[in-house]
Amino acid sequence: MSSEITVAKVIEKLPSRFEPDAAKDLTVIYQFLLEDESDFYIEIDNQECSTFPGEHPDPSITLLMDADTFIQVVTGQQDGMSAFLKGQLRAEGNVMLATKLGKLFKKKS
Repeated sequence: MSSEITVAKVIEKLPSRFEPDAAKDLTVIYQFLLEDESDFYIEIDNQECSTFPGEHPDPSITLLMDADTFIQVVTGQQDGMSAFLKGQLRAEGNVMLATKLGKLFKKKS
């Protein structure tokens, strides 16, 4: 990708990179609270993925970080566990769902 990667572009591409087979029997809301960007959430239900702006009233897990950390983790430049251990990423709610997130999306389309 030659153009600059932004949070908005990542959010736009998430549904096309979704792996429905990895989401069998999974109904979950991943809330992303970004310190320096707009918040959004991912809803996964019936092996379908949708993204929405703002905050969900009852997310399954909330991931808090800045936009740079989000982009580095999504693009594979940084491992999510590494970001967590360095204090760049916090998780609230069902934190075990964070470990499934990487398996739900293809790295490249």
